[in-house]
Amino acid sequence: MAGLLAIGLLLAASMVIGVRGVRATRSTTPDFLVASRRIAPGLNAMAIAGEYVSAASVLGLAGLMLKYGIGSLWYAVGFTAGYVAVAALVAGPMRRSGAYTVPDFADYRLGSALIRRLCAVIVLVIMWLYLVPQFKGAGVVLHLVSGAPYWVGVVLAGLVVSVSIAAGGMRSATYVQGFHYLVKLLFIAVPAVFLVVHAGADARASALRMDLTDWGRPLLDVEDSGQPLLATWSLLLATTLGAVGLPHVIMRFHTSATARTARRVAVGVIVLLGLFYLFPAVYGLLGRVFTPWLVEGGDTDTVTVALPGAIVSGTWGSVLTAIVAAGAFAAFLSTSSGLLMALAGGLSHDLFRAGVPRLRMAVAGGALVAVLLSLPAQQVDINVAVGWAFAVAASTFCPLLVLGIWWRGLTAAGAAAGLVVGVCAATGAALASVLTEPEAGWLVVLLAQPAAWTVPLAFLVMICVSLPGRPPQWAESAVLRLHVPG
Repeated sequence: MAGLLAIGLLLAASMVIGVRGVRATRSTTPDFLVASRRIAPGLNAMAIAGEYVSAASVLGLAGLMLKYGIGSLWYAVGFTAGYVAVAALVAGPMRRSGAYTVPDFADYRLGSALIRRLCAVIVLVIMWLYLVPQFKGAGVVLHLVSGAPYWVGVVLAGLVVSVSIAAGGMRSATYVQGFHYLVKLLFIAVPAVFLVVHAGADARASALRMDLTDWGRPLLDVEDSGQPLLATWSLLLATTLGAVGLPHVIMRFHTSATARTARRVAVGVIVLLGLFYLFPAVYGLLGRVFTPWLVEGGDTDTVTVALPGAIVSGTWGSVLTAIVAAGAFAAFLSTSSGLLMALAGGLSHDLFRAGVPRLRMAVAGGALVAVLLSLPAQQVDINVAVGWAFAVAASTFCPLLVLGIWWRGLTAAGAAAGLVVGVCAATGAALASVLTEPEAGWLVVLLAQPAAWTVPLAFLVMICVSLPGRPPQWAESAVLRLHVPG
């Protein structure tokens, strides 16, 4: 009951804060998508961190650590390092481009309606892959704290997020996401510290009685493939370069007033992410000692919420569970908000160049599809689905943005070929990893974590197809504009 009350209060507070964004929103596309580029740097950094710290961070990371060992912490390294790449390679130039979305940038740089539509379709693929684990997490957490059926949490999360975003656009999303970052940090960090202190010597004694040799290996061995080095390298490529290509991440930097401000925001996000990722590891480590049965039951994604009750009994255990559940729910809501904004941009602004009314309809339609996809996804590991989204982004938009910003020779034909090859290779590998059961070895890794070969392949195709062609006449001036200081 306490958990349900905490989630209810969080939802109410989120709606109240979102009303401020509704009141300030103007009925123009730039204001709906990028808040008229007037978001203050500090608030923007908190909002981006709130959007980025998703179900994969709050639930999935601890769950994978419980299941596979401390090598899973490479996810946190990759998620954070991604913003180093964003700050170094794309944040400033993307803001100077004047584009609102990745398809906008492709149109500006290459002048191709086909590339714009192709990018919009890939945006939808990435966003739905990313939204499913968010809504799945909402369903799982609500079921744990209240006993409500899984589908209730999925539908509730979809409804709350879509209503808030459809009403207030990016401005509402920014206020709510900034608030949610603070909620997540406090509601995950404070219980983590309390649990460590309370567990104390009992946890250390239990850990000493366990065989932690394989679990403590500092590399990630995907699906027991026997190729931990390859798996870790591929994961880092996906998470680091995937951040460069995530549409909702790129859209966020257009809410800054200048390119210099966008870079400052990116650096602030790195600090905020580094602070947050100290704590999911605590839940994974304590979960190995106090909730090992979750591995056998296949419910490792629930360890963050289940752990407080396993360590602390009585009222305090219920209170801590409620606090953690509310923090987890904040993660689902804030990330889903950003994803729905980018998805609506892809559906309406990029595909059909429609105005604000159709953008709002696109938010509702995108949320409905995500809810329907999430209902049968209860048994899918959260980080696995998010990893697929990162792999697709790393294999498509990362090469497009990096080459489009730093190489004048990129052509529309080269970009189109690389995008098609990248999205087909990454999604095909993900589907093959689900539908087939290859024997342990390198093939398991290259299907489950395909970035090690799909990212170089996409770069290579874009470059090779572009070389014999002729870039647009305005390519040199367009690239120059992207790098003018300011």
